[in-house]
Amino acid sequence: MLQKILELKTMLINEQTITQSLQTLIDPNTGRDFVTSKSVKNIKIDGDNVSLDIVLGYPAKSQFDSLKSLVIKQLMNINQIGSITVNIGSRIVTHSAQRGVNLLPNVKNIIAVASGKGGVGKSTTSVNLALALAAEGATVGILDADIYGPSQPQMLGISGRPESADGKSMDPMMGHGIQAMSIGFLVDVDTPMVWRGPMVTGALEQLLRDTKWRDLDYLVIDLPPGTGDIQLTLAQKIPVTGAIIVTTPQDIALLDARKGLKMLEKVGIPILGIVENMSTHICSQCGHEEPIFGSGGGALMCKDYNVDLLGSLPLDMRIRVQSDGGQPTVIAEPDGDIAAIYKQIARAAAIKIANSSLDHSSKFPNIVIQNS
Repeated sequence: MLQKILELKTMLINEQTITQSLQTLIDPNTGRDFVTSKSVKNIKIDGDNVSLDIVLGYPAKSQFDSLKSLVIKQLMNINQIGSITVNIGSRIVTHSAQRGVNLLPNVKNIIAVASGKGGVGKSTTSVNLALALAAEGATVGILDADIYGPSQPQMLGISGRPESADGKSMDPMMGHGIQAMSIGFLVDVDTPMVWRGPMVTGALEQLLRDTKWRDLDYLVIDLPPGTGDIQLTLAQKIPVTGAIIVTTPQDIALLDARKGLKMLEKVGIPILGIVENMSTHICSQCGHEEPIFGSGGGALMCKDYNVDLLGSLPLDMRIRVQSDGGQPTVIAEPDGDIAAIYKQIARAAAIKIANSSLDHSSKFPNIVIQNS
């Protein structure tokens, strides 16, 4: 009799039952159900015991426990289920870049962080974005593309010169668990780069292509402000998966941010979204919050150009102090409120990439025509 009951339960619990249940469960990070997003893998049923994997297309280590609880709670609604084992993980794949530009070896996705205007906190956002992606479980690198004013060596607290085993390529420097390259590693701190445009773009390409990046899920490129030679080189020769625009709510900053966004759109680089920096000032003494640069500018720009607002960051003295000291906020206060915003921005950008088209170039053979 007991055997018949177990057989009946086995018949009632099947892969379709599990799939139908998870089809109504929404991933709070993506707004899509786990079945449509193809996250549900390896469903196994043994009597009334069920096990499955949830494989996310974006890094979200800080969300694993809550997502696991969400899935288990959902499946417990199926009466016949006994025990449930859910394994949560991420798998980052390569996504396509602008047409006509070959992908870099050992780099799956490139995120360009741009601004039309200097002084909006773009480099601070870049380094914290890179560190947030790493904290969420991705393998990450950062390229400091500001040849005239490199800042990433100080922000990451890295000194010294990169090593070169063959005299041609360089090993990336390491800081807080991410790979990094900057012209600042190759010249003295006080040495000005008095170079014309072609020399600057040539240096950028060398830094990018002569660095032996090691199996990166994401390479974050910290661009200089403006819409000049480096930005054009980026668009024409570097395979960018998507770009993030950093601005402040101030009208003057938004004017230049709009120009930067339009330039990237014209050259075929997808806009992942906008980060509004210094959205409100928080007094370090009393905690009073005030929008000293105005309010709502980033959201209005997003509405005008039909892009997403990835997040808004406060004008907080800790962000500046921590970055200047080589311990960016995501490292200095990993469980703090501001680090949580950076991680949310990182996940939002990664989700936008995960939802974009895949790169299938590796699946097609190279066609070589020879004279016979």
